[in-house]
Amino acid sequence: MTIGVLKLALFIHDSNSLKDKRMVLHSLKARLRNNFNVAVTQIDDEDKWQKATLAVAGVERNRNNMNSTLSDIVNFIEKFNRVGLINYEMELI
Repeated sequence: MTIGVLKLALFIHDSNSLKDKRMVLHSLKARLRNNFNVAVTQIDDEDKWQKATLAVAGVERNRNNMNSTLSDIVNFIEKFNRVGLINYEMELI
């Protein structure tokens, strides 16, 4: 069993308020949960309008599957047109 943790630093395009930010993050987190069967939460930058830091965690049977899932999530984020990926850190336990 492998646990994967992904930390994502995001820039939220066209966000002019915390309400705008929450709407974008709510949509993104729901898509990640539904498409990849992972847990997602915001861990930093709660008071900034255009920046967010998310943590994504998942469990797979083997290391290769977990690595593939986290890589797919990064690719999904890069294609999600409402946010820009600033940085990410991936850890497999």
